[in-house]
Amino acid sequence: MIDYEVLRFLWWLLLGVLLAGFAVMDGFDLGVAAIHRFVGRNDEERRVLLATIEPVWDGNQVWLILGGGAVFAAFPMLYAAAFSGLYFAILLLLLALILRPVGLNFRDKLADPRWRNVWDWALCVSGALPALLFGVAFGNLFLGLPFEFDALRRPIYSGGFFDLLHPFALLAGLASLSMLVMHGATYAALKTEAPLADRAIRVAMSAALCLVLAMTLCGLWLALSVKGYRIEGVLDHAGPSNPLLKTVQTATGAWLDNFSERPILGCLPVAIYAASTATALLLRVRRTGLAFIASAIVQVSVVFTAGVSLFPFLMPSSSAPSSSLTIWDASSSQATLFTMLIAALIFVPIVLMYTAWVFRVLRGKTTLDEIRQHTAHY
Repeated sequence: MIDYEVLRFLWWLLLGVLLAGFAVMDGFDLGVAAIHRFVGRNDEERRVLLATIEPVWDGNQVWLILGGGAVFAAFPMLYAAAFSGLYFAILLLLLALILRPVGLNFRDKLADPRWRNVWDWALCVSGALPALLFGVAFGNLFLGLPFEFDALRRPIYSGGFFDLLHPFALLAGLASLSMLVMHGATYAALKTEAPLADRAIRVAMSAALCLVLAMTLCGLWLALSVKGYRIEGVLDHAGPSNPLLKTVQTATGAWLDNFSERPILGCLPVAIYAASTATALLLRVRRTGLAFIASAIVQVSVVFTAGVSLFPFLMPSSSAPSSSLTIWDASSSQATLFTMLIAALIFVPIVLMYTAWVFRVLRGKTTLDEIRQHTAHY
């Protein structure tokens, strides 16, 4: 059996891969939904944009389910603390995600413009709100969440929903929203024709600029103002899953320690700026396929930049720093991690192959003529 320390690290890495997969695959669904009401100038154009994501959104959302399952299986303490303490925020996120399939199914049931306008706005919310909330969640991880464990290791959360709306967290939410709008608009430019593609390109280029500015401000804020977390002494990487066995200190700029200790990791934030710039430049010359690849690199780079900054912390505590959860003291047993790793190595490649096959079948652009023909047929 693989060493416990290695298994814990592998599951942290796999969790990052699943979150990055969600950002890449479902991120453009969220982005298209968020902008379709504004990029599409009339009902037919909006239907074109929605038609680009209708066949794939449910399959893409599998990545979020896999990520939640990975947290439940590999880091149950994280699952318990987050899902109990952040109950209202998670409920709000789920309600926003539920709006998407409901909106896609009900929007075209009636031809009444008022009916369709209501569902268009609902679909905008279903894309923009989750994109914002994901960033707010990551921003609050850097700030720390107000929870601690009692003697029986039960998580006790002492905060409220509005406590999550810290200015830094909202800035991180803006960065997330900009990132996914850029990704969705780039996908729309890839899958549609002029004039929709031209408008989507302008939106994507503006969103890329907003992302670069927001990420720069987040980095400066982390370096100059936000107190990061450090483990004092040596923590046994193969020790028991008990977060109360360590001592944690806070210090301004500590979230950048990993980049200082291992300069090679600096390639991750550099990749955000390089790939965002490349996305905008490639869109400008109408190389939409390459632009979408560059945008996907942005998604992966942002997720892993945040993960590496937090490492080894999973969920820091602002009220009791020593109760913070790390990958070394919040995981399942060695046997569970090993068994689940085997399952992941079998099923994740299957998901990847099926996804690749679906996108190969659905390759090509969605046009206004196709929408008109479909309308005439029914």
